[in-house]
Amino acid sequence: MTTIAVVTAGLSQPSSTRLLADKLAAAVSVALPEVKIEVIELRDLAVDVTKNMLTGFPSPALRAAIDTVTAADALIAVTPVFTASYSGLFKSFFDVLDQKALDGKPVLIGATGGTERHSLVLDFALRPLFAYLRAEPVATAVYAASSDWASPGDLDKRASRAGRELASRLSSDSPARAPESGFVPFEQLLAGG
Repeated sequence: MTTIAVVTAGLSQPSSTRLLADKLAAAVSVALPEVKIEVIELRDLAVDVTKNMLTGFPSPALRAAIDTVTAADALIAVTPVFTASYSGLFKSFFDVLDQKALDGKPVLIGATGGTERHSLVLDFALRPLFAYLRAEPVATAVYAASSDWASPGDLDKRASRAGRELASRLSSDSPARAPESGFVPFEQLLAGG
């Protein structure tokens, strides 16, 4: 069974960040019914993440969260926007992961904020973070401003599109192959392919 880890960094309970994470997970589940969703609420691990940053040793709860993300077939990662970027808790969690933990992992990114003006966080903060971690974000990222929750029709459409993209990535069982022209992607050459 395909497993998707959902990492949500909302601080309140309930949080719009968690609501968006659930909406994205539901969209993937509709497009790919045979999927197991495992949610990680970073607010519950805040102290553990900080202690890991200071000592280099994860608590059992943090180790379980790290293992869940590492073992998952894909990732949905959603953060609130603070000071025009992802939250410190969100970044700290990804800082404690092994640098190769997300190599080649499909990821659907999302963010929440008070106004639409913060939507660029998706392309100017989250995509670079996941590119550095060598994950593979799907084309559609989803930002939800406070106004999106009042009439969620457009938000639902964006979430549905992003969910279909992640599901499509997961349902293509065959690894990337060289076209018949003989062209081999540089990454495949480095991997010895």
